[in-house]
Amino acid sequence: MRYDIKRLLGLKIKELRIKRGMTQEELSEKIGLVERNLSKIECGKSFVTADTLSNIIDALNVTAKELFDFDYYKDESELKTELIDAISQNSVNIKLLYKFYSVIK
Repeated sequence: MRYDIKRLLGLKIKELRIKRGMTQEELSEKIGLVERNLSKIECGKSFVTADTLSNIIDALNVTAKELFDFDYYKDESELKTELIDAISQNSVNIKLLYKFYSVIK
């Protein structure tokens, strides 16, 4: 699987910022960036420097691991393939998986 790191990181920063109830203006002030530059980062048009990345991690109160966890951004075909492979290889509890499925269907 190949990630578009700029786009995914931007999505994650935006998601975390919104979860924390922060505007772009508030976050940009906390991390020492012009709001327009934060917008470019969140849109995936620009990438962060190491210093800005560190400031974002501090301002959003997350770990680097949390910030770069992009697994749930997988597209449906990747998710389907992963589930089918897991079922085929008996690496998941089929009964438990079915219980989850029955609850949400």
